[in-house]
Amino acid sequence: MKDPKKIQQMMKKLGMKVKEIEADEVIIKSGNKEILISNPQVMAVDMNGKDVYQITGDVSEKGVNEKDVQIVMEKTGKDKETVVQKLQELDNDLAKAIMELSKE
Repeated sequence: MKDPKKIQQMMKKLGMKVKEIEADEVIIKSGNKEILISNPQVMAVDMNGKDVYQITGDVSEKGVNEKDVQIVMEKTGKDKETVVQKLQELDNDLAKAIMELSKE
């Protein structure tokens, strides 16, 4: 069952408090990886006093290789967060990341 509306109705029948949350996109960050969910439908369910979120939408994943991050950090002297962000922005193009970060 993929229809969020049907899931929401079923949860209400089970006595769960369900509310829909309007969102333009959802980003899940984990280490050097990002999961982007566009066109999301987000529902929050109160289950025993804890909020549980159900998210459906179009998923794309961005990640960077830890070795690539280390190489760019060594060549540019930039911090990890800056390097990861630049590599993600440039679709992991090491040469271009080094050139752009060296200019800053």
